[in-house]
Amino acid sequence: MTTIQIIKGTGEMASVSSGSVELLKTSLRGDLFQPGDDGYDEARTIWNAMIDKKPALIAMCTGVSDVRTAVRFAAEHELLTAVHGIGHNIAGNAVCDGGLMINLSRMKSVRIDPEAQRAHVEPGVTLGDFDYEAQGFGLFTPLGINSTTGVAGLTLGGGFGWLSRKHGMTVDNLISADVVTATGEFLRASEKENSDLFWAIRGGGGNFGIVTRFEFRLHQMEPSRLSGLIVFSLEEASSILRKYREFAAGLGDDTSVWVVLREAPPLPFLPEEVHGTKVLVFALFHAGDPEEGEKLVAPLRGFGNVLGEHVGVMPFAAWQAAFDPLLTPGARNYWKSHNFIDLSDEALDIAIRYATELPSSQSEIFFAQLGGQVNRVASDATAYPHRDANFVLNVHGRWEDAGDDEKCINWAREFFRETTPHATGGVYTNFMTEDETDRISSAYGAGYDRLVEAKKKYDPKNLFRMNQNIDPAK
Repeated sequence: MTTIQIIKGTGEMASVSSGSVELLKTSLRGDLFQPGDDGYDEARTIWNAMIDKKPALIAMCTGVSDVRTAVRFAAEHELLTAVHGIGHNIAGNAVCDGGLMINLSRMKSVRIDPEAQRAHVEPGVTLGDFDYEAQGFGLFTPLGINSTTGVAGLTLGGGFGWLSRKHGMTVDNLISADVVTATGEFLRASEKENSDLFWAIRGGGGNFGIVTRFEFRLHQMEPSRLSGLIVFSLEEASSILRKYREFAAGLGDDTSVWVVLREAPPLPFLPEEVHGTKVLVFALFHAGDPEEGEKLVAPLRGFGNVLGEHVGVMPFAAWQAAFDPLLTPGARNYWKSHNFIDLSDEALDIAIRYATELPSSQSEIFFAQLGGQVNRVASDATAYPHRDANFVLNVHGRWEDAGDDEKCINWAREFFRETTPHATGGVYTNFMTEDETDRISSAYGAGYDRLVEAKKKYDPKNLFRMNQNIDPAK
């Protein structure tokens, strides 16, 4: 009998009979792709073009039974296993070389229960898919800022967005989840059922199983809210950021103002002479009454000379997609991230200096404003522990040409190194790249030992290791 060679989780090569592979193929309702098959390259390609890996097998799951079948096959043969929801994660853990990819991108159901204000969401759903269904009922939950992001990966890492100051992290709004564990067992996780697993998946990533259904709490909000951009020259950044720091400290939970430092894209509301120049951008959102929001954000315009703005009442779904053109798939991406309680003068000055030395036209530095309800949740309530963070910094290196890898990566690493003394030491798991294994304990914080115990219980052989991994043997 012929065999195919597949890499095991240990890195060793396994010989799997072609009969076993054929049995897996016929057992799936979805497809099973191998190199050379139509659809294989599309299925293995993820958002970050720096990651170009080739699995030996790709199981295209269409439902829970497919997921269980694929997991049991992986466990039986002890295969290196990657789990692909949408493939948007910066580290590229959705794909592996020579192993098995369990691809969930066809599981795209979103079911809204408007009376109970609940959403039931499968793991192949994007933020845009979720928003479309929920907003049709005037219902929302805190998610990210890019409509092509996957709900599954975002949630498992903690999740935050424009509504987080008002309603907390994404995981704070997770009511229950269906999880397929490393043995193929199907479990319900909630505060009352398998509560240790429920705690662990709310910030512990994909370490403990594959979530096949998320149940979220929804909140009522008018579909159109005040949001938009105000643009200044980077030359005024020192003064503006210090004013912003004081302004942000006084904001209520309804209002979020994020800061972006980058080259100005050719936005239609900016004069042509501003395009390509270095700018400071306030990205703002107000969840309450738009007229009240306008009064609250009006002082921002007085912080410097406004080069252009686009602020007004717009559908929240449109605002969620506003940054999509800057985050399209196919570019090379390398990120570094810090959490901050306060933005010191030193941290701001370092950010401004590195923003004047951007290594590419697509690279940027942004400060996401958290605080509010995020800070009111106990640090041990979920596996996401960073409840003291008022700002999350993302140093976003992004470029097209592989020849620019060293320049862009070094820029991000040097910026990260210089700002480290001014940060908390914590880091948002979803912003970690694949080379940051030394920061895993920092990502999971004081709850790390508790996560190890959950890992030993639900995945003792570390089948689900393609993530910011919690090794059960350590």
